[in-house]
Amino acid sequence: MRFLVTGGAGFLGSALANRLALDGHIIHALDDLSAGKRSNLHPAVHLTVGDVDDIPLLWSLLHDVDCVYHLAARVSVPESLLYPRDYNRVNVGGTVSLMEAMRDTGVKRVVFTSSGAVYGRQSQQPVHEDDPVKPDSPYAVSKWAAEQYIHTIGELWHIETVALRIFNAYGPRQRIPASHSPVVPKFLQQALTGGSIVIFGDGSQTRDLVYVDDVVAALRAAATARDVNRRVINIGVGRETSINELADMIGLLAQAAGRSVNVLHNQTKTGGVPRLVADISRAQTLLGYRPLVNLETGLRRMLAEGLGMKEG
Repeated sequence: MRFLVTGGAGFLGSALANRLALDGHIIHALDDLSAGKRSNLHPAVHLTVGDVDDIPLLWSLLHDVDCVYHLAARVSVPESLLYPRDYNRVNVGGTVSLMEAMRDTGVKRVVFTSSGAVYGRQSQQPVHEDDPVKPDSPYAVSKWAAEQYIHTIGELWHIETVALRIFNAYGPRQRIPASHSPVVPKFLQQALTGGSIVIFGDGSQTRDLVYVDDVVAALRAAATARDVNRRVINIGVGRETSINELADMIGLLAQAAGRSVNVLHNQTKTGGVPRLVADISRAQTLLGYRPLVNLETGLRRMLAEGLGMKEG
């Protein structure tokens, strides 16, 4: 098959593009390299540097494509509070441009990576796809709006659409920006470079931490799965891990590697929603999804590359 992966040089995008290329597919990646890197990609992946909002460029890249994976996005909740217009332009505007270009070129399926952040604060856990969404940040709003656009335009123009709501993905080569870093690589970097692991709030908040290879397995399945048109599907592991538990596990692994680790709590900053864990029964039924990598194994794999983790 021929695939276009937008955001294809980023953390999740490159993992997906590389796996699809190794499977023997023809893969084109589109990325503006604002967060992704050329070096993330296997030589068999054809990279085009450009903007997902550039419709003439999209027309050229979508020629004879069987399915699009749409991962191009700004992805930081804290950053979105500062730059909501940029998040709307990229995450919503870029999605609409892609759907227009797919309509014009006749591409018939798109797999969209949404986010578990759209659920916000829920009274019941785990969260199911039919639970009402309560987005509480510009990032979450942009992902929810993009979901609505792909499904609506897909319905109007007979494009098959499926949105995977990815929970807290982590894994090797995950970017560590100077600010607003994802929690797993940030804690690992703090532990391995002699700093303190700093937890926002009391650390009792929970997250569903899903390893990158399991996310890629779900994405691969979504390209050819039946009965997924217009569906939203949670992708996590279905297990809650508190931030305190995560810090303790990373601390123990770092100590085993000869690093002394100190854990601090910053009570002046919020830890986000108190609980968030996915009901993955729909993914199991529709995609045959079974997460295979537990948290300790995933962290050990990251630890093996840990001293090489740097920004970009």
